Amino acid sequence: MKLSVKARYGLKVMCILALEYGKGAIALSQIANDSGISEAYLEKVLMMLRRSDLVNSTRGASGGYELSKPPANTSVGEIVRALEDGLEIVECIGGKCADKCNCRTFSVWNKMYEAINDTLDNMSLESLISEDKK
Repeated sequence: MKLSVKARYGLKVMCILALEYGKGAIALSQIANDSGISEAYLEKVLMMLRRSDLVNSTRGASGGYELSKPPANTSVGEIVRALEDGLEIVECIGGKCADKCNCRTFSVWNKMYEAINDTLDNMSLESLISEDKK
């Protein structure tokens, strides 16, 4: 399984916003500069994060983006699922398979899905930026 560039960039951007949490909105140009991501692609990623209520945006001269809740209350799982269509690793996890999830391999995929989500849900954005500060 390989995560998309969107997920990797999204997590990177969320870490940048977490480091600036409580200081107000951060301009798109500053986020692009700090992350090394083009503004055009960054806008797409931030739009997905905004739709998932993970970031807020403000228009105007002092506008930009900021986390919608404290870094300690935002899990890595929330971020990755927002950018990876729920992290459903195979179609049967979402109940969309031809076998109606009655195949013998379902338990493998379901355990894998649960393990990945449990791991990501037990990591907060705060824990990631705390590692950076060490």
